[in-house]
Parts: sequence; C-alpha cells; structure tokens
Amino acid sequence: MTISAVAALTASICFAAGTIWAGLMDLATMKIRNELVLFLLAIYAALAPLAGFGAVQIGWSAAVALAVLAGMFVFFGLGWIGGGDAKLIAVVVLWLGAEQALPYVLYIAIFGGVLSLLLLKFRSLPLPAFCTRIPWIVQLHSRESGIPYGIAIAAAALFIFPSTPWMTMLS
Repeated sequence: MTISAVAALTASICFAAGTIWAGLMDLATMKIRNELVLFLLAIYAALAPLAGFGAVQIGWSAAVALAVLAGMFVFFGLGWIGGGDAKLIAVVVLWLGAEQALPYVLYIAIFGGVLSLLLLKFRSLPLPAFCTRIPWIVQLHSRESGIPYGIAIAAAALFIFPSTPWMTMLS
C-alpha cells in the first residue's frame, strides 16, 4: 500500500468518525465543539498533501470553503443556524472539494427538511415516561429547543463522501 493510499484511508476514517461524532454531539448537546471542527481541519491539512492532492486542488477547496463559511455566518447572523453548524459545514466543504460544495449544501437542505419534519412529529407526541429521565431526549422533545442540524450536516457529508477523490484513491 502506498503512502498516498494510507493517507487517504486514514483521512477517510477520520472524516467519517469526525462527522458522525459531530452529528451525535449535536443531537445530545445542541452544540458542535470547536475542537471537533479544528480536528477535521488539522487532519485535512496534514493528510491532503500526503494523499496526493495538489496545491491548486487544495486551494480551490479552501477558497470555496471560505466562501461557504462567509455565507453560513450570514445565516448565523440571521439566527437560522448555529455557529458550530456554520463552521462544520465549511470544514466539510473543504474535505469534499469545490466540485461537491453545491450538491452537499442541497443534500443538507433535503436531510435537514426531513429531520425537521421528524422532530416536529416527535415533539407533537407525548414523551414516554422512561424518557423523562434522559436530559438530552427531554431537551430534544422541547418545542422551545432548536433543531440539531449537525445530524443533517453529517448525513449529507457521509452521503457525498463516496464520490470524492478521497474514495476514488482507495479503489
């Protein structure tokens, strides 16, 4: 196995684990920690060159990720998404690449819409007694609580990831 294949495999595992962790943490705490976003950024910075990504490809991905970050902070300013969501979306765009940014954002919207509908239904039903002792379920059930959009962000990322150069390097 070549160094580039090992780097791509390691990066792919880290990306999948990081995005899953972000979705689960958002579900449980309604927060996406900066440390997780920085972890994904650091792993990308360390492994993308080793996996064979060129400076132009990394540069385009970074430019598009910065543009997405700026757009997401507009949404954050309007109160539509959380700051952790904005940062996670941008770092995932970096990973997925410039050519996957638009499909990724569209899949976030689709998965987020489904998540929102499911949560509305969940919140319209009475909470079973055994769940009232589990704080994160109580918070999730509350109509005043937000939507843990990190779940949709992670789902869309994992849905798109197989069509990225990271995975084509492994085949």
